[in-house]
Formats: sequence, C-alpha cells, structure tokens
Amino acid sequence: MTESVLSARDGAVLTLTINRPEALNALNRPTMRALRTTIDAAGRDAGIGAIVLTGAGRAFCAGADLKEVSARLAAGETDVGNDLRENYVPLTRAIRSCRSPVIAALNGTAAGAGLSLALACDLRIAVAGAELIVAFVRVGLVPDAGSLYFLTRMLGLSKATELALTGEPLRVEDAQRLGLIAAVVPQDQLMTVALERARRLAEGPRQTHALIKRGMERALDLDLEQAMELESHLQTLAARTADAQEAIRAFVEKRRPVFPA
Repeated sequence: MTESVLSARDGAVLTLTINRPEALNALNRPTMRALRTTIDAAGRDAGIGAIVLTGAGRAFCAGADLKEVSARLAAGETDVGNDLRENYVPLTRAIRSCRSPVIAALNGTAAGAGLSLALACDLRIAVAGAELIVAFVRVGLVPDAGSLYFLTRMLGLSKATELALTGEPLRVEDAQRLGLIAAVVPQDQLMTVALERARRLAEGPRQTHALIKRGMERALDLDLEQAMELESHLQTLAARTADAQEAIRAFVEKRRPVFPA
C-alpha cells in the first residue's frame, strides 16, 4: 500500500509530500494522522530547522476526501464537527505549534481544507497559475480547519467573506498581491526555491524563530498594551538564548553569525 505521506530529510530541512495524487491529495483520516504525527515529531527534533510541505502530482491538496465523508454520512455518522475536532484541528495545531518554520510549496491548487492546511503554514510559495479556492460553499459547508480564522485575519472581513460566499478561485498571482503568497515561481523552480528558503531559515536562529512564531500567534487577539507586554516577556526569553548572544557578538565583531544547530 502506497504511503499517503512521504518524508525526506536533507540536513536540517524536512520535506513532507502528501502522496495521494490520484485523489488530488485529498485529506482522509490516515493522511491527516500521518502528517500530524510527523510534524509533531519534527517539532521535537532539535536537528530540524525548517519543514517544507508539498503535494504529489498536479494539486497541492483538494481538501477533504469527500468520498470518505459521504460514506460516513451514509453510515449515520453525521457529527462532522467531531471529525474536525479529532482530525483536522490537531493537524492545524501541530503546524502552528511547531517550533520550526513550515513552508507550504503549492505545486497546484489548494482548495477547502487543503487551503486551510496551506494557510496554517508560516510561508507559502506557489507555482504560477495555481489557484486557491475557499471551496466549502460548493458542497453546502462552511469554511473549517482554521480557514475562518486565517482568512479573516490575513485578508480582512470583506475579502474573506467574498471568497467564502462565492467559492470563486483566487489566482496565486492575485493572492501574492494580497499578501497570502510569499513568491510565485515557474513549475520547475518550485522545490528549488522552497528548499533554498527552508535552508536559509534552518541556518538562522532557531530559538528566535520559535519565539517569533509564539509571539505572532498570540498577538492576533491582543490590544496594544497587551501586545507590548507580550513583547517584553518574549524579548527577555530571546535575550537569554544562545542565538541572541551569538547574533549580538557577530554584529559587534562585524562578522556573519553562526547559530547553534
């Protein structure tokens, strides 16, 4: 049986590939468990400095495996919210809580929960011509797996509502202008660009990256005074790390910092 998630490591960079090309990499329960388990383990591995998440074939991820969903509904398993809590939510949490930066390398369309998966990542690099689709309305469902949270904060209420109500595709070139996508590249350059970005991150201050991720996540729901207190707390933690000490020494000595692995 073919593995639904392929894992490859090159130094401090871990690449994960959703490997269900015949289903446009739609998410079923085994695939989500495999992704969550691998990302959780990577977050505990001090030797991993960055993760690249991509898909096999012509799509990044088409969203939930609707054949699996349909079969469960036909069997009387109608609590779809419980399915989210048990499978999708833990995967989103694994990505957001991972100490290492996670880059989504969008080799094709990201739709529905597949878009949620991409938005949960820290950076997104996409092939030219790919599309992002808030596809839930097309099957009579509401955005889930974090999409309500990510889209409203990344795009604002008006644009997020438009995409959710219409289900119309958003070209990655337009998504880049809106700030959702970091870079749009030709198909044959996607993994080269994504891996190079991941390697640069992995060579950087890993403890600092973890603190930045924590701060960004918490700051979304804070007012100015609370955010500045969070900054003060995190800055105390950051200044005590070997990363900060090396970076400050390197600045004073006018050399490139060499961060601990």
